[in-house]
Amino acid sequence: MADGDFGRVRIEPAGQGAAEPGTTYLVAGTPAYKRASRILFVAGFSTFAALYCVQPLMPEFTREFGVTPAQSSLALSVSTGVLAFALLVAGAVSDRFGRKAIMALSLLASGTLGISGAMAPDWASLLLVRALEGMALSGLPAVAMAYVSEEVDPRSAGVTMGLYIGGTALGGMSGRALTALVADVASWRMAMGVIGTLGIAAALAVWFALPASRNFQRRPAGMRELAEAWRGHLMDRGLLALFAMGFLSMGAFVTVFNYIGFRLLAPPFDLRPAAVGAVFTVYLCGVVSSPLFGGLAVRLGRGRVLAAAAAMMAAGLALMTPDSLWTMVPGIALFTFAFFGVHTIASGWIGQRAPVNRGQASAIYLFCYYMGSTIAGTLGGVFWYAFGWAGVGGFVGLLLAVGLIVSLGLAVRR
Repeated sequence: MADGDFGRVRIEPAGQGAAEPGTTYLVAGTPAYKRASRILFVAGFSTFAALYCVQPLMPEFTREFGVTPAQSSLALSVSTGVLAFALLVAGAVSDRFGRKAIMALSLLASGTLGISGAMAPDWASLLLVRALEGMALSGLPAVAMAYVSEEVDPRSAGVTMGLYIGGTALGGMSGRALTALVADVASWRMAMGVIGTLGIAAALAVWFALPASRNFQRRPAGMRELAEAWRGHLMDRGLLALFAMGFLSMGAFVTVFNYIGFRLLAPPFDLRPAAVGAVFTVYLCGVVSSPLFGGLAVRLGRGRVLAAAAAMMAAGLALMTPDSLWTMVPGIALFTFAFFGVHTIASGWIGQRAPVNRGQASAIYLFCYYMGSTIAGTLGGVFWYAFGWAGVGGFVGLLLAVGLIVSLGLAVRR
């Protein structure tokens, strides 16, 4: 039995929604499934650590480069903006050339660029490196989602997707907390260099340990084929609603975390940078909630659980309103817990609803997801500058209200 086969089973068709004859899946509990889950966790961890490591460093950027808080958010927004568009190409490339190699190359390039960013001499150079890093990172998220939908037994795919997103949650937390800590005791440059090194290590793990694809079917990647794939996905109202949920939920999430640091560093809190970084440990809630919500969605229905998670995000935002750590920290935790639930359900639903061109369907979802981060995250700076946290809270509340309406529509449509 070849490497990567151990832990797979051959599935024969047994009615509607069954696999094609001869399909082999990674089955929960087997060595190959466990190895794939671990490596996807590591890949998600590294990707989001690299992407979001600059978030707690924004006050450092304002001091060193003399930029405004809204301008400092460009260190994240330029990466997510480029990432959003590059994902559309990355999905097509992976549909043509396969999944595993693209993921490994993505992590290797992003890690190398992260180390380069640590040596940027000025603000323009840092933004250029961050834009290139966003392009490099595009080879992981959509491709990982497609890999799960193709290679993992559909009965276990929700949990596997939850584990992958749990890795992104832990990576997001670790990237923020670690960079805040290292920046406090050393420098922001050292912090970015450490995250870049982790990316290179993750690339090696994917290349040498992730089970090879067995169900991947090569597809043409010309402009006509891409246009046909996009047209088919964009005519599906259910997929459109899921794309909207990605935009709205991520826009709300990134806006909160972009400006919560500025709020906590200022009166009446006056926290040190390392203490602000410690707040990001609430990302551990995502490590728990992602597989939890993935399992609940299978048992109770994706639409119902998605709507409940969206309502929980709104409740968490409300708890962040008072100027008290006693309500703010639980509010951030609930908000984070629910966000990763929304993302787990929506991203897993994409692969199940789009039976063909899954790489492109995942890419469109993530395009909307990261455009939410880019557009809302930057607009949040305008509201922060004009109205403080009240403005940020009102803006995020509007995004969540629309998201709740969309999720309720999905619950009815199923």
